[in-house]
Amino acid sequence: MLKVAAVQMRMGTRPAENVARAKEFVRQAAAGGARLILLPELFETRYFPQTEDESFFASAHTLADGIGPLKEGPSDSRNEGHLVTEFRRLARELGVVLPLSFFERASNSYYNSLVLIDEQGDVGPVYRKAHIPDGPHYEEKFYFAPGNTPFTAWSTPWAKVGCGICWDQWFPECARSLALQGAEILFYPTAIGSEPPEASSLDTRAMWRAAMVGHAVCNGVPVVAANRVGQEDHMRFYGHSFICDPTGQILAHAGEDDETILHAELDLAHWQRHRAAMGFFRDRRPDLYGDLMTREGVPR
Repeated sequence: MLKVAAVQMRMGTRPAENVARAKEFVRQAAAGGARLILLPELFETRYFPQTEDESFFASAHTLADGIGPLKEGPSDSRNEGHLVTEFRRLARELGVVLPLSFFERASNSYYNSLVLIDEQGDVGPVYRKAHIPDGPHYEEKFYFAPGNTPFTAWSTPWAKVGCGICWDQWFPECARSLALQGAEILFYPTAIGSEPPEASSLDTRAMWRAAMVGHAVCNGVPVVAANRVGQEDHMRFYGHSFICDPTGQILAHAGEDDETILHAELDLAHWQRHRAAMGFFRDRRPDLYGDLMTREGVPR
């Protein structure tokens, strides 16, 4: 049995304090036996894409600065203090795997990105969020270019895992691509809450969960989703992080306001047999799916 965890937390105005609290949550999750631990999307800061403000670009990290050799003890290396470096050290110390969400600068482009840090503190290829939302107080297109990396399933000692980032979780193509690559668990770090200016008439919580539970069922894989909570400027983030199995059963869930760690045990060998028995991949008809390869839905 593999134990996984999702961290639900609130973010303050001081990035260093957010990082310190996130690290403490990871330590607690690892102490509870979790080997793969998910933090929310862009947990280092409050959710800055609520407004268009060029000053926030200064908070982005250049990934190359965070993937140099890890050193023992004090060092003046350029990667010291880098967000990715800090969590690489933590992953190696605890022997856990961390899908890590961060704001990335690559030359003159900026991305909403994720790296998988393994139990040795090594970093896999970066994944850059493919689907970028744009709406009132979700002004992500101002900050982030659409990802130019493929959907990627990473191998770890305990499972092959796939990750999407927030808005990616609404797209079945992302989940199916990761499952086709052999992902045994899907992880979705998230920042979602009220929908200004429709907060009183549009509550997406049930839709949000249903979309991801559908990915679990249709692909025969467990899903882990970690959201933030609390009021941040114009938005209230609604939490409700959860872990579900491939039948749609909710194994662990959080409420609207609580900071907590969700744990669940997964029998991946059982779910592998389940996937084979359901026949979803056996009965696929890729020869009929050409319209999915075009924006207009017209077969090539």
